[in-house]
Amino acid sequence: MTPKQTALVLGATGGIGIEVARQLLAAGWRVRALRRQAPPKGSTGIDWRLGDALNAQAVAAAAEGCAVIVHAVNPPGYRNWDTQVLPMLDNTLAAAVAQKACVILPGNVYNFGPDAFPCIAEDAPQQPLTRKGAIRVEMERRLEAATRRGAQAIIVRAGDFFGAQAKGNWFAQAMINPGAPVRSVQNLTQAGVTHQWAYLPDVARTMVALLTERARLPAFNRFHMAGHVDRDGSEMAAAVARVVARHSGLTPKIGRFPMWLIDVLSPFLATFREMREMRYLWRESVWLDNTKLVATLGHEPHTPLDVALEASLRGLGCLPATREAGPRVRSGQAA
Repeated sequence: MTPKQTALVLGATGGIGIEVARQLLAAGWRVRALRRQAPPKGSTGIDWRLGDALNAQAVAAAAEGCAVIVHAVNPPGYRNWDTQVLPMLDNTLAAAVAQKACVILPGNVYNFGPDAFPCIAEDAPQQPLTRKGAIRVEMERRLEAATRRGAQAIIVRAGDFFGAQAKGNWFAQAMINPGAPVRSVQNLTQAGVTHQWAYLPDVARTMVALLTERARLPAFNRFHMAGHVDRDGSEMAAAVARVVARHSGLTPKIGRFPMWLIDVLSPFLATFREMREMRYLWRESVWLDNTKLVATLGHEPHTPLDVALEASLRGLGCLPATREAGPRVRSGQAA
């Protein structure tokens, strides 16, 4: 790869987009990004362009001369999937076809229903149970169709995201409370159910590694990441509590997230309304088989769970900036 290659990142202020942009810059790419407003602070090195991913002309102009388009843009808060997701993708694909560029998309397990569980390979039947799952299937169909018109496509499916920059996910919205010390951890998974998580910097590193290898890949590609697999539905919550205790002195209680609360609040909160239909993924064991990814790259980028959780919790404002020295003094105790 030459350092003059340019990648356009759509969704560069979102959790996965931020990480992919950062990893691309570190790997020597020129990074361009589209944003409806002025660029955020601390985004040094990115060539920001004003525009909206829903505007085909803006996307086409931003993609001019780009070898890669990272499609990491989604409607905020799980809202407006029906009306915005596919039009945004169509704009990306039109630009990719015009530039003969590679589109890389972060994917998930929404495409699949229980008939494909528990261990899912890339070519497993896609029979989703939900509206968002059906949209994901259609997104992949359109990506594959675009490869017959000169584009290349890489889909990287992974488990539930967590990371220092990401708040719009189950980890940050239900398991912990960002911006506050962690005094309790809400376990989302039913006892005995296997669930898969994905640390965003690992996902980004995987995507960049695959882009580096894209010349030897076929036109249309799907890859699965293993990420962090919670085998019995208790390991992730226990790890969060362990990391919090180690770095703050607090010992969080582990409780069961009240899924009934989603039913109660969904008529009033759009995010909970959209989360409601995905609950089945916490009730049945599901994980992704990364055999193909390892065969292609030789390994899967993987950060140890405790290290990943510490970075995530610090970034989300749940741990002190530095570890406190000396014993903690609890309320009512003398120093």
